[in-house]
Amino acid sequence: MRPWLLLASLSAMGIALADGPAVTPDLRLIQAVKSQDDAAARLLLGHHADVNARQGDGATALHWAAYHDDVAMAGALIRAGARVDAANDLGATPLHLACTNRSAAMVNRLLAAKANPNARLLDGETVLMTCARTGSAEAVKALLVHGADAKAKEPEHDQTTLMWAAANNHPDVTALLIEFGADVRARSRSYSETVVGEQTQRAGREELNYDVMKGGSTALLFAARSGDANSAKSLLAAGADPNEALPDGTSALVLAAHSGHRDVALALLDKGAKPNDLGAGYSALHAAILRSDPELVKALLAHGADPNIRMIKGTPVRRNSTDYFLLAPLIGVTPYLLAAKFLEPEIMQVLLADGADPQMTMPDGATALMLAADEDSPTNADRRGVNVIDYGKVEPETKVLPAVEAAWNANANVAASDKAGNTALHAAVTHRYATVVQFLVDHGADVNARNKAGLTPLELVAAPPKTIEKPAVTSASGASPGAEPADDPAAGRIAVLLRKQGAR
Repeated sequence: MRPWLLLASLSAMGIALADGPAVTPDLRLIQAVKSQDDAAARLLLGHHADVNARQGDGATALHWAAYHDDVAMAGALIRAGARVDAANDLGATPLHLACTNRSAAMVNRLLAAKANPNARLLDGETVLMTCARTGSAEAVKALLVHGADAKAKEPEHDQTTLMWAAANNHPDVTALLIEFGADVRARSRSYSETVVGEQTQRAGREELNYDVMKGGSTALLFAARSGDANSAKSLLAAGADPNEALPDGTSALVLAAHSGHRDVALALLDKGAKPNDLGAGYSALHAAILRSDPELVKALLAHGADPNIRMIKGTPVRRNSTDYFLLAPLIGVTPYLLAAKFLEPEIMQVLLADGADPQMTMPDGATALMLAADEDSPTNADRRGVNVIDYGKVEPETKVLPAVEAAWNANANVAASDKAGNTALHAAVTHRYATVVQFLVDHGADVNARNKAGLTPLELVAAPPKTIEKPAVTSASGASPGAEPADDPAAGRIAVLLRKQGAR
């Protein structure tokens, strides 16, 4: 180490550079303000205590006054010569703490003492960003009036104060920042992130990992994700593009719909957002159905959404995520098929009234009737990741039957089968949906139809649930296909029902 660096290091540590003991800072004033002992603090000030003494982390008495939002004490310390821009080891000045507290009074007091309105933490966060994040519009305005830079970016992700306001649902702050010249089209830094799934942790399966683009967001995209409709309206009025998209192609409209924020989606539609954008691989209509929002479905259709548009790519799936998914097996699904899959009879009717074709099928031939009856098939996986973690949750028949009825009322072909040869009746039997089985056979389902594995619905009664593509096997007790298990009352009822209809 160079001699001058060594001397500087020793001095910073409080080690005497000349003969004699190290100087110990007088922390009594800090302790008094920290413990909110006003009388002791004022007595110490009267005896000329060191008003700028620092504790171990660099904090001063003024930091503690700001932390406790004690404006009177802060004034006394400032009059005694406290440095308003003293920074602790993280770079935080008293102004940062005032913004964290959402204290406009403290912000104004410090600014009146010439505090730096553009002070930054070591990570680059400005005091204006802190105030925008916590949401005090009065404090934000004070900073802006005193020269805070509304366009400043933090260095790690290039995020702006405007993005932070929209991301944290502070529309009044958003409006102020726009008024003071914030850039509504600024975009954060984009980067690639590798998604690692549980199934890829085994050696030799690393190729199953995949990369997704992250970041690259604007304030409008942050508002779409957070659901801040008023911020979105302010941004759009200031010139933000209603068709802004993330690096992966997800448009602001799709992002709002997927995030469950109808009000933001409506604001975007009113400003010309494209309802059929497929940059993400699925449309806003698919996302609205995913989030079970019939009102947004109606609005999208009214703005020209195609009720027969097909999904071309699924949403990324992250390990143990509880996000809403449109999984890869759903590629090719139309909004009507998706509504049947998610057991949304009301949305099915809305789509039909606007021109949805109920005869369209999945690439494997599955119809809306089959998807409704087979709500837990691999093609029909749960919409929420938490259910995937729980190995799937079969919906109650009370939800399945109305969707099956809706599909039938749209002239569904009850005899249709997919590439595996399974009909809607096969699916209903597999899931032990007795009321659905009854409905299907009452409406002409073939009780003796065989799938590609050679199994009839009756033979599936003996098979374990959810194995419609696997042939039943003889059990250890010698039970043959068609013999309903004694511990499965639903299977017994279904077997009796099928035999009454002539099942062999």
